[in-house]
Amino acid sequence: MTTSSALTARQLWTRTRGIALAVVLLLIGAVAIAVVRSQTKHGDLDPRSADPSGSRAVAELLADRGVTTRVVTTLDAARAATGPDTTLLVAVPDLLTHRQQTRIATAAASSGGRTVLVAPSSWSVGRLAPGVSASPVNSVDAALDPDCALPEARRAGSAETGGIRYSTTVRDAESCYPSERRATLLRVPAASGGGDTVVLGAPDILLNSRLDKQGNASLALQLLGSRPHLVWYLPSLADSSATENGGRKSLFDLLPSGWLWATLQLFAAALAAAFWRGRRFGPLVPERLPVAIRASETTEGRARLYRKVDARDRASTGLRSTTRTRLAPLVGIPAAQAHTPEALLPALSARLPDSGEQALHSLLFGAPPRDDAALIALTDRLDALEREVRRS
Repeated sequence: MTTSSALTARQLWTRTRGIALAVVLLLIGAVAIAVVRSQTKHGDLDPRSADPSGSRAVAELLADRGVTTRVVTTLDAARAATGPDTTLLVAVPDLLTHRQQTRIATAAASSGGRTVLVAPSSWSVGRLAPGVSASPVNSVDAALDPDCALPEARRAGSAETGGIRYSTTVRDAESCYPSERRATLLRVPAASGGGDTVVLGAPDILLNSRLDKQGNASLALQLLGSRPHLVWYLPSLADSSATENGGRKSLFDLLPSGWLWATLQLFAAALAAAFWRGRRFGPLVPERLPVAIRASETTEGRARLYRKVDARDRASTGLRSTTRTRLAPLVGIPAAQAHTPEALLPALSARLPDSGEQALHSLLFGAPPRDDAALIALTDRLDALEREVRRS
């Protein structure tokens, strides 16, 4: 008699339908997210975006005051636009490479204009604003008081600058909106040319959703409107200066940052699916045998296996456990306490006064026999004990 091990179509569907359903749900979710984002999200800190995380509102308010806003996405365009009548805003400084940071800082230092850095961390602030260092612990308070002599900050009052905190060794620098003795807004004058650099600890005062809170609008308009022209630098992957040698980018440079997180999620999902569907030991599957095997033969076969590996400990444990299970109801002990010496032995001693409790403990809970002869003797003694209890 031969049995085919190939899976039928029904069995294959039963095993894979969970994974197929998960894949379909992931695809539907990805399409839905892509549709929503394509319709409503155009970029964080983008002066052309009306999203809550965009900055179109502040750009329009600046336009009403005669300040022109120009968006650039390359380092060369940002450097060329610097000048004494220009404010250069670097929206995401941490996206710039070290080489880009050095080049933009050099161009801005001698321009005579203003440079505004939005939430630079320790990765970028030291190169873009020499002498300034970022604290590894951010401020927990969003809205802070100016507590400085900077005219723009005093006129604006409380503002949501809480975020990265900074300290500086530059003389004549103005530290505003302090949190635990570190500033969340710094104005650092240029060494020459009459320009300055403003370091913001958080982008909140520029966001559409936060512009009407506290003194955010006033502070943003004053910081960005001190010159007639505003150049809004949004670093882009299309910028050839993003590579250190200005040559071709690697594959990882061309991939958006979100793909790394998405790949990590897919990897975690694959591990979960593998653990869920992986082969594991479970209950035995019943199978029709070609011939009937008598119980005595099965018992004898197991006994031979025990004898082959000298498993007298397992054999004696099985014999004693079975005997205790049969004795417990005979002496009025619940089955759950059949293997508890404190419950079984006193009941047996009361039933068999001539048998000592110590002897019963050695017989029912003692050490494994040393050899086969001792195992056979143990079997005989267990049978004799059970017969005696049944007769008493």
